[in-house]
Amino acid sequence: MSTACYLPFLLLLVSSFCSGQVNPVTWNFSSEKNAETEYTLTFIAEVIEGWSIYSQHTDPSGPIPTSFIFEENENIELIGDTEETGNRKEAFDDLFGVNVIKFNGTVTFTQKIKVKNGNANVTGFLEFMCCDEEKCLPPKEVDFSFSLN
Repeated sequence: MSTACYLPFLLLLVSSFCSGQVNPVTWNFSSEKNAETEYTLTFIAEVIEGWSIYSQHTDPSGPIPTSFIFEENENIELIGDTEETGNRKEAFDDLFGVNVIKFNGTVTFTQKIKVKNGNANVTGFLEFMCCDEEKCLPPKEVDFSFSLN
């Protein structure tokens, strides 16, 4: 049998392996000291073209919203809510059958905190879901850690 007979099978195998490896969102974290005891934690999502992630404030009947879970730490105090900025779109989504708020491109989430006594480590995780026009990937959790001094 010639190798040409195996070529379609090989291409199908490689194609399905590569499609299973899609990672449409990468996250970067940073912190900035604003005052003696106040910091801004920044979470930046880079979403590849054709994909979206969802707001923290989207309809609960729709996709999993982006959320930030901070581990208990008596040395820090969250100031206000986590804010979100980026290319925001709010509309009815056929995939979910409800209004959704989603972002694509670069999305920035910020959380202000106050450190009560000197240095602090802020740890936790974020959860997000991403979709394109045809499918959604399962929700994903990403750990974060900030060392503030």
